[in-house]
Amino acid sequence: MERSWIEMPAERERMAVSLEENIRAVKERIAVAAREAGRDPAGITLVAATKTQTDETIRAAIAAGITVCGENRVQEMTAHLEANAYDGAGLHFIGHLQRNKVRQVVGRVDLIESVDSLRLLEAIEAEAARLDLRQDILIEVNIGREESKSGVLPEEVKALCRKTLECPHVRLRGLMAVPPALPEGGSQKIFREIKQLFVDIKREMDDNNSGITCLSMGMSGDYPDAVREGATLVRVGTALFGPRVRTERTE
Repeated sequence: MERSWIEMPAERERMAVSLEENIRAVKERIAVAAREAGRDPAGITLVAATKTQTDETIRAAIAAGITVCGENRVQEMTAHLEANAYDGAGLHFIGHLQRNKVRQVVGRVDLIESVDSLRLLEAIEAEAARLDLRQDILIEVNIGREESKSGVLPEEVKALCRKTLECPHVRLRGLMAVPPALPEGGSQKIFREIKQLFVDIKREMDDNNSGITCLSMGMSGDYPDAVREGATLVRVGTALFGPRVRTERTE
């Protein structure tokens, strides 16, 4: 028989306490970084990256104060939705989205953070039109020009953003980026570049009705720097939940 070690009562109780402490600590670091930058901490949303987490852990996180969950994988997201694990929180899709899985995501999440091509944008528009709804999205920027990562190259971002104006069932809310892995403090220059791109797009496109207000950048290793440089959304997983849960085999 195979079972997760967190299913044992004593370990489950310890994990719940630890999760509450981690959430409190991350929120405090966000608040400190915001104040250092002269920002209101209320303007930054902590998105709990729930990749590989159980229904029980997600519910515990929401009970402990998480207001938005971010899911990377469509299959996991679908299973958690069927179990009502996200009840009480908003839901963002933050992973790479394949066009053939768009129907499983559009209309089921508040925000798709990872739109990385015109073809994906068109697929989302078509599905949102079919459902007669308007889907909020972010354009993902490959700010580090890494071949291993998804996202639009910086010089192509504005063109894709303009294409959203031709999609009546899609609403552009801003940008998302995953910077290259750098030593502590090394991401700040990258974050400044993303922020400037965000400002340029907002200035060019925002007619007071478009709602371009979201800048999603920063994860467990660098979210305070992201907040100092203007992030409105930070996607944090490991700092909340710890390393991925392993399973052990018991006889």
